[in-house]
Amino acid sequence: MTKVTAINARDRDAVLTALRSGVVPRRGIHLVQVGRAGEIDALVKDLDRVAADGSAVRFVIGDFGAGKTFFLSLVRAIALEKRMVTFTADLNPARRLHGSGGQARSLYAELTRNAATQTKPEGGALGSVVERFVTSALQKAKSAGTAVETVIHERLQQLTELVNGFDFTEVIAAYWRGHDQGNDQLKSDAMRWLRGEFSTKTDARNALGVRAIVDDDEIYDQLKLMARFVRLAGYRGLIVELDELVNLMKLPHTQARNSNYEQILRVFNDVVQGSAEGLGVIFGGTPETLMDTRRGLFSYPALQSRLSENTFARQLGVQDAGGPVIRLANLGPEDLYVLLTKLRHLQAGGDPEKYLVPDEAIAGYLDHCNVAIGAAYFNTPRQTIRGWLDFLNVLDQQRGQSWTDLIGHTTVERETNVDLLEPSDEEELAAAVPVPAPQNTAPPGSERGADDDLSGFRL
Repeated sequence: MTKVTAINARDRDAVLTALRSGVVPRRGIHLVQVGRAGEIDALVKDLDRVAADGSAVRFVIGDFGAGKTFFLSLVRAIALEKRMVTFTADLNPARRLHGSGGQARSLYAELTRNAATQTKPEGGALGSVVERFVTSALQKAKSAGTAVETVIHERLQQLTELVNGFDFTEVIAAYWRGHDQGNDQLKSDAMRWLRGEFSTKTDARNALGVRAIVDDDEIYDQLKLMARFVRLAGYRGLIVELDELVNLMKLPHTQARNSNYEQILRVFNDVVQGSAEGLGVIFGGTPETLMDTRRGLFSYPALQSRLSENTFARQLGVQDAGGPVIRLANLGPEDLYVLLTKLRHLQAGGDPEKYLVPDEAIAGYLDHCNVAIGAAYFNTPRQTIRGWLDFLNVLDQQRGQSWTDLIGHTTVERETNVDLLEPSDEEELAAAVPVPAPQNTAPPGSERGADDDLSGFRL
């Protein structure tokens, strides 16, 4: 008798729909994980360190198609299971760690919009985090017979020692007043400030009575504030994932790249020295992004010295899991075979009796892919996976169709590595990342930095 493993229908549909579209699923990602045991163990230890009032920083490096985004999503899912809050965003010229025209603030706004918790894994969870803190403050105030706002200030007193900590406390208090008075506008303004959506201090002062906003120079300080705050709200820490480091390498001006690399260096030093509590930062990039001495992270000497590979580990051909860099190897043919068996099982809802094809079909399909695109079928498996799901979907709809007749007609295309398409100038870069025209411009006579050729980018 075959064993039926129950699979949540929502997770099943989320995984299959996302993978057929060529994107990494937000839910149920554990259902299709293969390999990476050592790498996952290293990141889980980082998460545990963050949960124990510590901090961690990692650089997840892998070739195009090696599964960096999938791996980061898996780590994110594990963090949510451990009752942490996650912030995620992809870096690009309009969203980067340093800029003089709102680019860093745009990155922070994207991170907070993608805030997730275990109960809201799809994102948009920052409001829930604030509500949880306010509710706990209300309960404590009732039991102590004191004012809620007094409890809020007492609990957030420790934040006032950090940059913008006093204004952060005032914004949370303003959110409570809006909650208590039924003033939705005040609550909305407080959330706008927390998400970094105020572009001028005047607007923030008029709306909330605070003197500061989340500015380009302060997004890392704001992340440290958030890490403290989510712990006070009852979560175990904050994990920040920043993917697509390659887009910093593509910045056309050396000063713009170095300014961003300097911010990465600041994050690295701050975290490894223990100056951040309950905060984990994970960067994702390709080997070129890391090791290119002309434009990559290694072009910045201080980062090169900190991120260089352990020479003893390299001599033995092993990975130093204690170092800051985690290198992801490409999937092998065996890994891909296991992945396709998991997708067949998922498509059948966990019931082997409902498998649409036997094991021979998996081997036959992989042989077909090998003939069609060569080793790319497992080195960059996105198209291979999409083709397999399309194959199963047709068989599901056409029950009388023989898989042996259909398999040779499955189209699998080689995937292009867009990271190799470097723009030759800033006009090409702007064309590659179209964004709306800016709504706010610098005041007349203000100083402009050397990288302001990109300051017009806005979300």
